[in-house]
Amino acid sequence: MKYLSTAGQSPPTDLLTALTNGIAPDGGLYLPEKFGQVPSTTLSKIKGLPFDQVARIISEYLLGDDLTSAELDELTHKSLNFSIPLCQYQQNVFGLELFHGPTLSFKDVGARFLAHLLDLLRKKNRKTLYILVATSGDTGSAVAQGFLDKEGIQTVILYPSEGVTPLQESQFATLGRNVHALKVSGTFDDCQNMVKSAFLDPELNRQIKLGSANSINIGRLLPQVFYYFHAYGQLPGNEPTLFSVPSGNFGNLTAGLIAKRLGLPVRGFSAATNINDTVPEYLITGHIRTRPSIRTISNAMDVGDPSNLARIEYLYNRDVSRIRKDIVGSVHSDEETRLCIREIYKSTGKILDPHSAVGYLGIESGLLEFGAGPSTFLMTAHPIKFRETVEQEIDSALEIPEIISSVLSAKRQVVSIGTDLSELRDFLIESKET
Repeated sequence: MKYLSTAGQSPPTDLLTALTNGIAPDGGLYLPEKFGQVPSTTLSKIKGLPFDQVARIISEYLLGDDLTSAELDELTHKSLNFSIPLCQYQQNVFGLELFHGPTLSFKDVGARFLAHLLDLLRKKNRKTLYILVATSGDTGSAVAQGFLDKEGIQTVILYPSEGVTPLQESQFATLGRNVHALKVSGTFDDCQNMVKSAFLDPELNRQIKLGSANSINIGRLLPQVFYYFHAYGQLPGNEPTLFSVPSGNFGNLTAGLIAKRLGLPVRGFSAATNINDTVPEYLITGHIRTRPSIRTISNAMDVGDPSNLARIEYLYNRDVSRIRKDIVGSVHSDEETRLCIREIYKSTGKILDPHSAVGYLGIESGLLEFGAGPSTFLMTAHPIKFRETVEQEIDSALEIPEIISSVLSAKRQVVSIGTDLSELRDFLIESKET
């Protein structure tokens, strides 16, 4: 399979190059040259299967040209060996729990898959690879755990000095070894721009082999397609569902669009955001107006310049009228989000983190746009990751999962830098020399 740049100015490339480069030479993001079609017989076959088996079946349609059957077996079994249950909230309303991986975030799916995939493809080339990651929270911990102790890989995580919870910071800043935490005196957008600039810096790339593990990396995006099929596999009946997707950098929604392109029965998507509403505004006006991000309680979605919008436009030939046929925007304030957490807890006893609550709130806009039927909202993080906010709203203490108890007391190993690329460049070159 060849991979194409969304900017259209770079030649097609192979999977390993797309994975390690992250961004195409022309500044675009990679997408597969073509998409296969999952037949209805296969859709019937995935009903009731565990997540790793669904992933194995669907992986044939995305990676079957590049990996052997045995490699796909190993990849899906080792990286996606945790459950993703579908839970009912109301009649015809379901929540897909994506937070049962090792760092309790949906990002475990993409980060673990990418780490194992790169490890598989790089067995013949052990030149040190520096993975650069910008995070507003959960990406950092998922990538850090996924790449921890991978031979020949150094992982460098950039995160804003404010806006990341203490638990999120502890999950990636206490590991050490081949994981480096850089606290940036700026916003997530500053961190993301530094990563993008590093990839486009000829001198830095001459000295150091860089790779990306953000949602801009195609190796993180593709495995997210699998859990859309897994949701369908757990729904009663075969009726197309609405997906309400809490969205920040829009990788999750892009994966859903790819799933639909592959043949998954979907009525439509609700792009549910907090007040960082670049994409919902674009869906109304047809114009992209990026802006500085605004801090909210759903901090992983505090993105004013979402990278994956380039992929969404590419999939629809930059025709916003076509995009509107599949996606409706839905914007929600912190006050709405808090109220949703309280009301869901009061009515069902279930606990939502702020991001999942935004996903739940997005269902209404989706139903108005795409009609009645089953609706599935994506639950992207365990409530404990946003403990202070959630406990305040439900007026009750959360039980701390054993998987994260140890990191809360561990010592953090952090380097503070500014927002200029030169500081990141200096850190990378110095770390190479030590």
